[in-house]
Amino acid sequence: MKLYVLGVGDTFSEKHVTHALLLEHDGFRLAIDCPDSYRRVLRQARDRIDRDDDKKTLDLFAIDDVLITHVHGDHMNGLEGVGYFKHFAQKRPLNLHTIAPVKEGLWERRLALPMGQLLNGSELRRLAFEDYFAWKDVSLERATTIGPFTVRARITKHHVPTSALFVECGGGSVGISSDTAFDPELIAWLARADLVVHETNYGPAHTAYADLLGLDAAVKERMRLIHYPDELDPATTEIRCLREGEVITVA
Repeated sequence: MKLYVLGVGDTFSEKHVTHALLLEHDGFRLAIDCPDSYRRVLRQARDRIDRDDDKKTLDLFAIDDVLITHVHGDHMNGLEGVGYFKHFAQKRPLNLHTIAPVKEGLWERRLALPMGQLLNGSELRRLAFEDYFAWKDVSLERATTIGPFTVRARITKHHVPTSALFVECGGGSVGISSDTAFDPELIAWLARADLVVHETNYGPAHTAYADLLGLDAAVKERMRLIHYPDELDPATTEIRCLREGEVITVA
């Protein structure tokens, strides 16, 4: 299993793409979150990658599965554009994976206004969620299979329903916190993974870097930071920061 790092920043960043990852195994791609101008995000990551095989992975034509962790814009604003791309360029729906609380209101409150009607050449016609997306439930109660990946989800401590993820594939595992306040129980759940991707940022619904510094050394060694503010210098942190364009093999 490979983890491609597409974006490491927060919604305020002027340096980085916002939170975006992609998992790949045996040609199957699962995007984790979908920020603005997603095709350009893929291109920017490709430009930072050396291996041609890895560059080819980051091709929107070949990405048919997207998992959205929550409805904040820095994690899902690109979904409108990707939905249109699949609809017009590939004439097939995008497989959209979310926990049920994220699905609630996703169309009515976020996507229906820009996507709910299209001009067919002579008149406007109404469209529904299902015209663009094939929704796939990510269970909070049991493991969910997405291609070669076994995915477990857990609600985090955040402003809106948000799913942390524990993903297993090919003998390796990745834990992804998504957005969350500091939560020792969540960290213990994630820390079973070979690689732990954890957010850090400002405010009561995010995790302070100082709190992560208090974790056991073995956990910090396997942890990588994401969603960090521009003011955090990756060159100075004890816990390593993910970098855009990084490709990590997890086995």
